[in-house]
Amino acid sequence: MKAGRLYLVPVPLGQTAPAAVLPAAVLGCARRLRYFVAENAKAARVFLKALPADTPLQQISVGELNRHTQADTLTQLLAPVLAGNDLGLISEAGCPAIADPGADLVALAHDMGVEVVPLVGPSSVLLALMASGLNGQSFTFHGYLPSEAGAREQRLRDLERESRQQRRTQIFIETPYRNRQLLASLLAVCAPATRVCIATDLTMAGELVCTRAVAEWRRQTLPEINRRPTVFLLHA
Repeated sequence: MKAGRLYLVPVPLGQTAPAAVLPAAVLGCARRLRYFVAENAKAARVFLKALPADTPLQQISVGELNRHTQADTLTQLLAPVLAGNDLGLISEAGCPAIADPGADLVALAHDMGVEVVPLVGPSSVLLALMASGLNGQSFTFHGYLPSEAGAREQRLRDLERESRQQRRTQIFIETPYRNRQLLASLLAVCAPATRVCIATDLTMAGELVCTRAVAEWRRQTLPEINRRPTVFLLHA
């Protein structure tokens, strides 16, 4: 039996209607799928209801893949596609497999000869880079930085030094309730001329993208970014 395809289905970055950020072809593909893998099944069903899906929600299968998933169970998640059905992989927000455990499933799909089809949709990392005005020719996404203050500040010094040496934009994120601490560390340890961008609530009503030198950030009232999805960028 021929295997189905694994579709990488982007979802909105926040409380935004799917049709506002996803192309019609992507919506059509997502609507027809009956099998999904998601980081959180409940959140996935909220997305499918908003499409709305062609199949009643109670008849749609959603397997969960998160940081608690054991590596030896990944093959079970691919069972529908190996049985000839198309399977959709979705993230909590944005594009699957980017800062997301779905990357492990994609890797296994390649190993098993399953066709992987990426679909077009919003990526907070690329949207932030596009809007930052920082170097888009050379950049690195580092995911989450250390949560402990000392380790976080040392990591920021390292990233700033590398940015200066390589002329590279450094991109990273934080758990939203620690955004203030990360911004405080950035402004405490980085050189006055280093440019820092804050990209918050991308594609949502409260969207804010602002790039300033550290010296300028220190002189102004800082935006309220606590508990709001934010991408941070720096270029020394």
